[in-house]
Amino acid sequence: MNAPFPIVRECVRVVDLRQPDEAARIEAFVTEHDGSVFHRPAWLLAIEAGTGQRAHGLVAEKCGSLTGWLPLTQVHSPIFGRLLASSGFAVEGGVLCESDETALNLIAAVEEYALRLSCPTVEVRGGVAGRDWQLRQDSHCGFIASLAVDDDTQLAAIPRKQRAEVRKSLENNLEITIGKGSLERSAHYRVYAESVRNLGTPVFPKSLFDAVLDRLDADILTVWAEGTPIASVLSLYHDGAVMPYWGGGTWDARRLRANDRMYYELMLHARSRECERFDFGRSKTGSGAYSYKKNWGFEPGPLSYAIWTAPGYAARDADPTSARHQSRIALWKKLPLGIANRVGPVIARGLG
Repeated sequence: MNAPFPIVRECVRVVDLRQPDEAARIEAFVTEHDGSVFHRPAWLLAIEAGTGQRAHGLVAEKCGSLTGWLPLTQVHSPIFGRLLASSGFAVEGGVLCESDETALNLIAAVEEYALRLSCPTVEVRGGVAGRDWQLRQDSHCGFIASLAVDDDTQLAAIPRKQRAEVRKSLENNLEITIGKGSLERSAHYRVYAESVRNLGTPVFPKSLFDAVLDRLDADILTVWAEGTPIASVLSLYHDGAVMPYWGGGTWDARRLRANDRMYYELMLHARSRECERFDFGRSKTGSGAYSYKKNWGFEPGPLSYAIWTAPGYAARDADPTSARHQSRIALWKKLPLGIANRVGPVIARGLG
């Protein structure tokens, strides 16, 4: 009689991303399974370097091979509380795996791990959710479209009304620069900080942008008017796609249609870098940014977000559209830019 084969169980464990061999192994898994840039250990470590919020992760393994990966950022904020985010400061993330069973194993493990880290909230941005989790599929949409084969076709692909705005922007005396040097970084932060202050949002620390630029495939495209930066965007490149991620414009940008010029120029630049897709990122459903991206001809696709709150704890509220934060946002819009830029990074590094 043949001896029975031993039953091999899948196990889940915490990984140390500071170990080069572990990080490299997970990077290969992300590539093999078409993960996003936000699944990459390089992203988590850049977030840690730029904000001080610690990089974590859970892997599932069977017979010595990876079967699943859950990227995590441990976020601490004196205002918003403690959070495990998958993935931190990202619009995507969540479980990357080969089976539903593996996904559920990782979700169960992250609940236990969050309690060990004294994080009463876990937020998974994409993928599956656990049985007792709050799942939202109507709060945000993503916008992705293919890039055209040449400049003229790219312009023609933009719907008529938005194409007219782009044509008007091309008539203005604007200069475009692209790079990741000190000039581009300084110009981007200057524009971005003013833009988010005008929206009532604290600005991220400059160290976050520096860390992402230094550790990932990213660059900055800036629109200048008479030597002054008026619109700028930091974009990520991953798996044949460009994603304009942190961008904004000053008050003059609207008058000169600099944001329209910025995104059109980024489309052309991305194609020159052999990108095939333009990922316009996420926007809140029904928001102004949502409508703006639809005007460019992008079709919205709903995104899934799942939140787990430990028993006995109140739900975390870091949503800028919630009633709780409206008075704070109104006050922030009135702050002098210098004060907003000093205080903002202290608050924003805890948003996650």
